[in-house]
Amino acid sequence: MSSPDPQVRAARNKSTSPPPRGPVVAVTGAASGVGAVLTERLAASEEVKQVVAIDERRGECAEAEWHILDVRDPAIADRLRGADVVVHLALDLDLETDAAARTAYNVRGTQTVLTAAAAAGVHRVVLCTSTMVYGALPDNELPLSEDAELRATAEATGVGDLLEIERLARRAPRAHPGLNVTVVRPAVLVGGTDTALTRYFESPRLLVVAGSRPAWQFCHVDDLCSALEYAVLEKVDGELAVGCDGWLEQEEVEELSGIRRMELPSAVALGAAARLHRIGLTPSPAGDLAYTMYPWVISGSRLHDAGWRPAYTNEEVLAQLLDEVSGRHTVAGRRLGRKDATAAGAAGATVALLGAAAVVRRARKVRRRI
Repeated sequence: MSSPDPQVRAARNKSTSPPPRGPVVAVTGAASGVGAVLTERLAASEEVKQVVAIDERRGECAEAEWHILDVRDPAIADRLRGADVVVHLALDLDLETDAAARTAYNVRGTQTVLTAAAAAGVHRVVLCTSTMVYGALPDNELPLSEDAELRATAEATGVGDLLEIERLARRAPRAHPGLNVTVVRPAVLVGGTDTALTRYFESPRLLVVAGSRPAWQFCHVDDLCSALEYAVLEKVDGELAVGCDGWLEQEEVEELSGIRRMELPSAVALGAAARLHRIGLTPSPAGDLAYTMYPWVISGSRLHDAGWRPAYTNEEVLAQLLDEVSGRHTVAGRRLGRKDATAAGAAGATVALLGAAAVVRRARKVRRRI
């Protein structure tokens, strides 16, 4: 009997070959932000067998298998059956969200996902927090080791939630034997994000507290997603920091941005920030200011040792951030509408120098004139 034609043999081999090997990956918060970018990336990867996308609304990735539900719903365990890895990105870090509601969503959601993943037989969960958990402190080394103590407090926006997520991550393997947890901590995230730190660059002047030594390290959303993919494919595990190599000094940021500084004594800056937040004029608590005062730069050595490299430099990410915020006007963390924008410079000086009471008096005078 003659052997089959080579092309026929190839076709037979292809038709009988097993499906692509690789993990089935579930992504929460998959419809928007980092979750949407990661879902598209994993769906296009030849190293991923399937992507299960979970959110409260359907996203745009047609290749993913979508499930519409709240991550706090215990029914999520059924949706996770068959998944090898879960990447939990359903977090609310919106500056305008009520703090208590935000914490309830973030902490309960993470607890539910970890418990559901263990019940569904998932062997790895990847959580995403921030390098903010290390804390911004005057005695921080430059750069910090990934093993450095987490010294942040709950005084900055969302940082208390992130610290609780870190605690849940450490406890999960003990509570659920067989479940591995990887934590990825990005630096200042840029790419469609809105945080107290990105709003810093929407101000007419860059507030600099006298005697402080800021150091800026950024992370592009694409670099974060490539690092998350490394974690998904188990090329690296543990607690990972991700960001651009090195950092920018405040003077370099001012030169690159073309935005001049406004330098103030710390008592004035911190006092005004606290008063403004207390009376509800700004969404940012005074704790956010520390991250513009002191360094919290991380080496990112674990990802580097695994072969990962950032695609962007700090200079490139800062340029993208400045492009994204162009036309926006923010004073003391509060974004102004077009009507208020013309007074941004004067308002910024008033906020910083005279505090909340003066801002209120000024606003009343303006209303009377109108």
